[in-house]
Amino acid sequence: MRKLIAGMKISADGMVRGPDGSSHWVTAWSDDYGLTPQIDACVIGGGMYPEYEGYWTAIQNEPDKPVWDGGPVPTPDEVDWARFSAHTPHYVLSRSLTSAKWPQTSFVRGLDEIAALKQQPGKDIYLIGGARTVAACIDAGLVDELRLIIYPAIAGGGVALWATAKRRRELELRAVERLSGGRLSLVYGVG
Repeated sequence: MRKLIAGMKISADGMVRGPDGSSHWVTAWSDDYGLTPQIDACVIGGGMYPEYEGYWTAIQNEPDKPVWDGGPVPTPDEVDWARFSAHTPHYVLSRSLTSAKWPQTSFVRGLDEIAALKQQPGKDIYLIGGARTVAACIDAGLVDELRLIIYPAIAGGGVALWATAKRRRELELRAVERLSGGRLSLVYGVG
């Protein structure tokens, strides 16, 4: 059976977005938590997908130009992820979205369909987010591993990764790595 591996970037106080709706502490969105060689599909929530598709499409189309006005030029790792995501199937968990610009995008309407994806042959599946989708998949017992990158910032409010979690879960620490800029990488098995 394929594993469903969630990866999230959070502030030290557990937020995925601050009170203003941004994740200004994240310096690059390309970090794939070391997953690229072991995955062949991605699952993402419908609330996050339109922005995600737009961001990575902009880098695919113009890898040498900033995505946002006044922003930085994409890093080489961001260009690599944009290329990888262009040919990787994405499954969007949404009850309302029905169309996407990327031809390799499909829509799943419930967690049972994500469970069915895990039963199909293939490599592991990367659960990109957002916070509600990750919490729902953890609550449903679908997530096998959680990879976090913790940034040395206090958001002071906003969207907490665990805000919508409905039940207690035990986590088994599998790896800790100190990253540049004071960040920490944590890998947990989800029980």
